Amino acid sequence: MNACLENGRSFRTFNVLDDFNREELWIEIDLSLPAARVTRVLDMLAVWRGNPERISVDNGPEFISRYMVGWTEQHAVRIEHIQSGKPAQNGFVERFNRTYREEFLDAYLFSSLDDARRITADWLHD
Repeated sequence: MNACLENGRSFRTFNVLDDFNREELWIEIDLSLPAARVTRVLDMLAVWRGNPERISVDNGPEFISRYMVGWTEQHAVRIEHIQSGKPAQNGFVERFNRTYREEFLDAYLFSSLDDARRITADWLHD
């Protein structure tokens, strides 16, 4: 997802959800989130929860890169890309993203990335 700081600078979020438990596992926030950053988050979560059997993602450049494909092969994780223009194939994530957008991203003015990260952590805890 994309959002903006108070100064107009854009930032991105990488939302990781467990479809089975309907649980938000992590939200990574930064100016850009390339595949190496995404896989670092997945490695961190694997220490805590173990590797997933599969992940379902959209067709963003970070998810179709060779780096990401290599990571999934190395960790024996099946990657499933939803069809372009078919967000309903990832309905739980789309529902979460809408809630996150309405209740969080649109409700606050963030002065910095650290501000967005701190408020996100509090929001997730609640």
